[in-house]
Amino acid sequence: MSDLPTLPVTFRPVTTRAVLLTAAVAILVVITTVAMLLKQLGPAERLSFVVTALLLDAVLLVLARPKVVADEDGVTVVNLTSKRRLEWAEILQVTLRAGDPWVFLNLSDGTSLPALGIQPGLAKQRAIADARALRALVETRSVASPERHQS
Repeated sequence: MSDLPTLPVTFRPVTTRAVLLTAAVAILVVITTVAMLLKQLGPAERLSFVVTALLLDAVLLVLARPKVVADEDGVTVVNLTSKRRLEWAEILQVTLRAGDPWVFLNLSDGTSLPALGIQPGLAKQRAIADARALRALVETRSVASPERHQS
């Protein structure tokens, strides 16, 4: 199939990530500036402002973490707090139905793995295109593909 992406390829919600990273920088700058400008604050109080900003940034960075990386050997799914490596043969199906918050990977062990790196939130058409590209890669690379099991 000629419209397959070149491997390795990384799928991530670019717009959402840009918004989250911009917000993280803005929060750090604003809160740190306020802490330094308030003359009535002592050093410990200023430090608590900066630490609070850093904690908020940490949460935003975790929210910006999701991605799906496809390479020659398989797929790595990085979600908020977890990372899972899958061989191509482990992925049976890639689904993104109307109303789904992100792509789901149906796996050969009977489970379904959410792949938060492809989500239609702020860029629906991009997520649909990414889901189709990942689906095409799975269909061409998975040994579980029906085309490879015909008798």
